[in-house]
Amino acid sequence: MVYLIGILAFGLSWLVKFRFNSVMKQLSRVATQSGMSGQEIAEAMLRDHKIHDVQVISVRGQLTDHYNPAKRTVNLSEAVYAQRNVTAAAVAAHEVGHAIQHATQYSFLQMRSRLVPVVSLTSRFSGIVLMAGIVTIQTFPQVMLVGIIMLAAATLFSVITLPVEFDASRRALAWLEQTGISRGEEQELATKGLRWAAMTYVVAALGSLATLLYYLNIYQRGRR
Repeated sequence: MVYLIGILAFGLSWLVKFRFNSVMKQLSRVATQSGMSGQEIAEAMLRDHKIHDVQVISVRGQLTDHYNPAKRTVNLSEAVYAQRNVTAAAVAAHEVGHAIQHATQYSFLQMRSRLVPVVSLTSRFSGIVLMAGIVTIQTFPQVMLVGIIMLAAATLFSVITLPVEFDASRRALAWLEQTGISRGEEQELATKGLRWAAMTYVVAALGSLATLLYYLNIYQRGRR
């Protein structure tokens, strides 16, 4: 049963990512009537929420868009930063949504931020510890247990990420509609794009949970 869950999680992850990329390519071909670039939309949304200490910058790569709370920067990939299409509008507004969460001390974002240093550390060593735990399961089961605890921290991080991402999208879509920057079909397409983006985090959480269940199963069998 555990193996079946793992296979299903992997397959679902691939399908969602494929669909997400397809939808975002489709949206990138639809120009916004406002004619605003991703940079201009992000800066306008920050101003409207009276956030003046966050900078919008361009970063290299694709799907590299993120908000950096330490440096207080909204980092937009080159395409999102410069282009004037529905993808750029939706992604830019979503990342500013995270900046707004930070400014308003959104509880789930604060929880996730506290977990970042823990997960950064455990993610480096959890694989090694789990492999060592499999080898020593009969003699030192505590090693496997430590690895499982590390993996549980990563799973918790993935789960807490879900409300953070959904809330950022909600804020983004509400602002785009209220300001009239995206309306009608554009708003529907932006909603579609952000919904599929959120789904990638859902399947990531499911995959992390499936991996945790897999190693818990190994641990239980090894203790018998």
